Amino acid sequence: MLRHHAQERLLPTSLSLILGGAIGNVIDRLRFDAVVDFLDFHLAGYHWPAFNVADSAITVGVVLMLWHQLRYGKETETGTP
Repeated sequence: MLRHHAQERLLPTSLSLILGGAIGNVIDRLRFDAVVDFLDFHLAGYHWPAFNVADSAITVGVVLMLWHQLRYGKETETGTP
């Protein structure tokens, strides 16, 4: 039963993160004429590209959506819970 609830919540959560991140970037674009990237990491001479919280939400949402598809995709295609 717990697995069934997780399956039902995973896809809406991932879609919400993607949509929320996209809306956040659109708001930045409308207010500032650019998306403000303020998270910038350096480690051992390697520089990760700058990003913001909205970008992170989109990335996590896509990863969750892919995980949902890989984990539960075949079950929903055949109709078995």
